[in-house]
Amino acid sequence: MAVITINLPLAKKLMPPRKATAKKGDSGTVIVVGGSRYYHGAPVFTSMAALRSGTDLVYTAVPRSITTEVRSFSPALIVLPLPDDKLTVGSANRLAAMMPRKPDSAAIGMGMSIARQEALTALVRNLKEKGTKLLLDASALVPDVLPEIKDTNTIVTPHAGEYRRLFGEDPGGTEKERVANVQKMAKKHGITVLLKGPTDVVSDGRRVGINRTHNCAMTVGGTGDVLSGVAAGLLCKIDPFEASLLAVYFNGLAGNLSFNRVGLHMTSTDLLEDLPHAMKRFDEIVK
Repeated sequence: MAVITINLPLAKKLMPPRKATAKKGDSGTVIVVGGSRYYHGAPVFTSMAALRSGTDLVYTAVPRSITTEVRSFSPALIVLPLPDDKLTVGSANRLAAMMPRKPDSAAIGMGMSIARQEALTALVRNLKEKGTKLLLDASALVPDVLPEIKDTNTIVTPHAGEYRRLFGEDPGGTEKERVANVQKMAKKHGITVLLKGPTDVVSDGRRVGINRTHNCAMTVGGTGDVLSGVAAGLLCKIDPFEASLLAVYFNGLAGNLSFNRVGLHMTSTDLLEDLPHAMKRFDEIVK
């Protein structure tokens, strides 16, 4: 099995072009579901990154208690208020009725508090029934969700600890072990696994790719939320494996630009600012 290393030429090949005649919605609609009373920043980072990745419309569903804080970050955010501070079955069903249009992809879990796991599975099921492709991160990475996402176009984005919680196994200590284990779990569950780490490993069970483009300043909180937003935005347009591989590469390129500006003092708002500059060289417009 050949392991792909994402680099500039491959990224140029994988990046989808935009038609000169494109209209609103052609480049995708994303919904981000996350946040809680204590974590309003995570869904903001994900939503803004999805927009910066080239998505046309992003809806951000968060608890009503933090909608003012989320809206104040940017007028570009379309905020959908959920009635409860924690995700409940009622909130999941309410969101299904509230969405203005069918999202092409959904990013779920960042900063989220979940009342009961049945609420998460209800939300996943509702979005699946709409034909929405899913990305699960953070609080959404629990074993209960695996039967719901089996053999779907779903991306999961764990770090090592979340990987152990989700799959009940350690991802491994060496790169070779991590590659083998990620591919095994991706194949077993019929999903795309993006394992974050010093070397990011991505597999859909058939293909395996790695990314080494990033730096040690990116340990700051929120960089994974930005990554999820880029991946969810790309997931609107291309398959989960390619979206994941491009996302870790673009996130790393942006992180390197931020590092060059501010060194070890970067925050994830720096990452958001540098993301379009990292991605611009890959833009292509076709007739």
